[in-house]
Amino acid sequence: MRYGLVGTGMMGIEHLSNLAITPGAVVTALADPTTASLAWARGALKDRAAGVAVFEDAAALAACGLVDAVIVASPNHTHRAVLEPLFDAGLHILCEKPLATTIEDARWVVARAAASPGVFWTAMEYRYMPPAKAFIDAVHAGDVGALRMLSIREHRFPFLPKVGDWNRFSRNTGGTMVEKCCHFFDLMRLIVRSEAVRVYCSGAMDVNHRDERYGGETPDIIDNSYTVVDFANGVRAMLDLSMFAEGAENQEEIAAVGDAARLEVFIPSGELVTSPRTGFRRPKAVERRVIHTDPVALQAGSHHGSTFYEHQKFNAAVRGEGPVEVTAEDGLRAVAIGAAAEISAREHRVVAMAELGF
Repeated sequence: MRYGLVGTGMMGIEHLSNLAITPGAVVTALADPTTASLAWARGALKDRAAGVAVFEDAAALAACGLVDAVIVASPNHTHRAVLEPLFDAGLHILCEKPLATTIEDARWVVARAAASPGVFWTAMEYRYMPPAKAFIDAVHAGDVGALRMLSIREHRFPFLPKVGDWNRFSRNTGGTMVEKCCHFFDLMRLIVRSEAVRVYCSGAMDVNHRDERYGGETPDIIDNSYTVVDFANGVRAMLDLSMFAEGAENQEEIAAVGDAARLEVFIPSGELVTSPRTGFRRPKAVERRVIHTDPVALQAGSHHGSTFYEHQKFNAAVRGEGPVEVTAEDGLRAVAIGAAAEISAREHRVVAMAELGF
């Protein structure tokens, strides 16, 4: 299958690395208005760069006739403009998260995806981290009994520099709760198997970026928060985010608690821990195992191998050999919860999803 890539920054390079180890995938075109980024991408392609067409924008790439599928890894606020010519051309699309920076634009994507002859897939690679996948499967298999509580912790490094410093401002990203946390709101929906009804977020920019100035402007992105999400089926979920905790042994920790057991997963260690209920003062019965990830997939990116597994699923869907597992609607719902969290953090109140039309 012939692939094009729009947006050749850091995540774009990760996609190129994973396409290089995806059977049958051939990169035939790149598009990016930034010369330095294009040079970086061509360097990443190495000996495969010869013959790869280069364009300044998505419209030119869409019209070239050289691609069957396109990966969109351009800055968040460009997604709608980038996607329009790709939809017009009827191409298969894998669009990086967040789907868009606003609910309005995300709804537009959903409508266009529904009318398109091509496959549309929202890139939510955290679903495909092998330890996370094992955790999700175990919860759905009933290992914790009836799920009642879900908690996700990401303690990580600050936002990295990006071209033009676009990720320092909420107007370009949708805000941290959309940009970064849509992954986790997507995981919540997937694990809980219900829709959010209300959101409360307490967050602020307390440590990172406070002394930075871009064109005289100070960044306005949250760097730590607690977010509680109530779901329609009665399950409650919580996200604990810190973007000044890069020293943590595990970047992600997820825990599900049901009426029969607690299940935890730690990433990148890969440890999966099951703690059944035993009764007060009775011996614990904790079980531990490690979920391993293919070393080749691990080396192809910085998302614990998940981008590789995501590409295999997308490739299969394009060939008609598998379903679309992460739809535009999934992308919209994750953006909507993130948008509700941003409102909640700014206005210090609970936000009902019905206020946003959900």
